[in-house]
Amino acid sequence: MGLGLAEFNALRAAAEQDPAAASPKARSVIYIFLSGGLSQIDSFDMKPEAKKEFRGSFKPIPTATEGIQVCEHLPLLAKRSQAWSICRSLTHPFNEHSEGHMVMLSGRSDLPPAFNLNKPKESDWPAIGAIANQLVKPRGVMPSSVALPERLIHRTGRVIPGQFGGVMGNHTSPWFLEASTFNSKSYGAYPEYTFHHEKGTQKRSNDNFTIPQLSLSEDLSRARLRRRMDVLESINAQQQSLQGATPVREFRRYHDLALGLLGDPKTRNAFDITDTDAATLERYGKNSFGWSLLTARKLVEAGVNLVQVNLGNNETWDTHVNAFPNLEKYLFPPMDRAVSALLDDLGERGLLEETLVVMAGEFGRTPKIFSIGKGKPPGRDHWGAVQTVWFAGGGVQGGRIIGSSDAEGGQPKDDPQKPENMAATMFEALGIPRDLHWMERRGRPHPVYSADAIPGLL
Repeated sequence: MGLGLAEFNALRAAAEQDPAAASPKARSVIYIFLSGGLSQIDSFDMKPEAKKEFRGSFKPIPTATEGIQVCEHLPLLAKRSQAWSICRSLTHPFNEHSEGHMVMLSGRSDLPPAFNLNKPKESDWPAIGAIANQLVKPRGVMPSSVALPERLIHRTGRVIPGQFGGVMGNHTSPWFLEASTFNSKSYGAYPEYTFHHEKGTQKRSNDNFTIPQLSLSEDLSRARLRRRMDVLESINAQQQSLQGATPVREFRRYHDLALGLLGDPKTRNAFDITDTDAATLERYGKNSFGWSLLTARKLVEAGVNLVQVNLGNNETWDTHVNAFPNLEKYLFPPMDRAVSALLDDLGERGLLEETLVVMAGEFGRTPKIFSIGKGKPPGRDHWGAVQTVWFAGGGVQGGRIIGSSDAEGGQPKDDPQKPENMAATMFEALGIPRDLHWMERRGRPHPVYSADAIPGLL
């Protein structure tokens, strides 16, 4: 825009002159989070030799990698197995949703002091995205960490803890890109795959996926913007003299971000999929899963360091009831398609090697199938003891299996890993040094790493 954007232009000029700033060594991470808990036995760790009450109704199919089988309803990912690897032995001790979210979103197996299942607290551990937001240098004017397409909120209105800055302060929370209309009565990848856990298909007309408009309103002229910037600069100078440098630096960070998003059409375009060609939309799938992962690719390409993508609102993957029809009809098809498209798209654009993609839920599911009520179709309960976590890109060696679960898929058998190992893998991909600390709001330091990255993966 040119008007009132001197700082934005100065930032861009500095980046162009400084090779280290123009070509940061830090890589990107896309964290695909399946809220509700993906069943390991029905997806990437099938047990065809187990008893019927454990193995379920799905059949395994071979992948492009000898020795690796996956569910028959994940055919596209099966064809791309040489591009991804899995850890079948990730474990933590919690079987409750909020606790599972806390440990898998923060990368810590211990719960914070005075943890509350029903709401986030300032004493919570920071999310992985918040740590990246504090420690990983932003690329240009893009935010370091973004979460989309919505905050994780239960249908009761409970905001799920673990997503925010916690003891680091809310100002470090990921930037939430609220693109999805939260609907408390439906689940899944709307509009094509919307369902209810017990009732099956549920078509709704009021679910929308809309990226916020990052542009000036029609009634705000350039002259008015210039005047507002002049007033803001005067306020900034007074704040600096009264409060000191640190609060002003924090304010300046968001100030620069806002100006960059408004002032650079290329930057704004990273948040917009409305002009995407029909073939690409079809490739990802015309649903909230596909649109979310397409947006994640655009954000990583534009310079965002970490993007958390929540695939499904209201704990969509919580398959207590009617598990097998729901996975087959509503959950696996859009996930299989969208994640496969993301792999291909990143690869074709030369971004896969510098972008680590991780897919996990808050826990796995019970090895034994059960029914929660008389006459209700069977499913699986919550199970923190073991889950499969999926990895691709960012230096991941494809076609590998890390660890294993026992014959029934209920406990780690070999090479158990923890959320700390998963988080360390992500931090390494972002280029965070081993000796770095994140800082609480009150100045207390905490080591970023409390474990090694998952061995044999990168």
